[in-house]
Amino acid sequence: MSARIDLNHKIHVLTKKEELDSVRIPGKVVVVLDVLFATTTMVAALAHGAAEIVPVLDEAAARACGKDLAPGAFVLAGELYAETLPGFAHPAPLSLLEHGVGGKTVVYSTTNGTVAMTQCAAAARVYCGALLNAGAIVERVLASHPRDTVLILCSGSGNNFNFEDFYGAGCFVERFAERLGSAADLSDAAKAARTVYRNAAAPEALLDCRVGRIMAAKGLAREVQFACRVDAFPVVAALDAGRVRLSS
Repeated sequence: MSARIDLNHKIHVLTKKEELDSVRIPGKVVVVLDVLFATTTMVAALAHGAAEIVPVLDEAAARACGKDLAPGAFVLAGELYAETLPGFAHPAPLSLLEHGVGGKTVVYSTTNGTVAMTQCAAAARVYCGALLNAGAIVERVLASHPRDTVLILCSGSGNNFNFEDFYGAGCFVERFAERLGSAADLSDAAKAARTVYRNAAAPEALLDCRVGRIMAAKGLAREVQFACRVDAFPVVAALDAGRVRLSS
């Protein structure tokens, strides 16, 4: 068990990306969550050898980015309103890994997660978070940003609250609180997310939420179950000059 950190550390949860409009981003550390599935997919792809992820706003931006890359060196993946974009690889993690990402740039467009990531690019540091790498991200934030306010950003869905992202935020809050002890300065939203995490069992709770039910109806229950594997990949993924890459 690592020693606790003795510095006061503010931890706040934003329940959807639209809340960024009311928050000052510069100088803060942001952990972006889109548990089903954007950030989970990005973490999984990087852990399985993808060179980098280029999160873009929409299909047009993805295709434009692909024109600047060498044939065979990239994969276009993405969805809009839960439908895979035409000619793109499926955006869920296991499906994308089965498509193949080793050594390639993944140009990635989703309805919410990639949008959220691009919207907070002005932060001091932007991390790509998932249940898959929660512990690794928390350790990196505490080691590299001991005095910065941390915003855990739930991507949400079309200006709506998403249970799975709030659950994921609760996992991160729990980890921060364990490490910080009495130095953890948790907002009310952070405390609420932690309560949800403590009292909801995965994967059942995520399979029962709105997006989880949609995925299960599409035959993608295994993708939801995969997303619930806490600390499966101890990797740190961060946004750097518009690219999400592994951070050593």
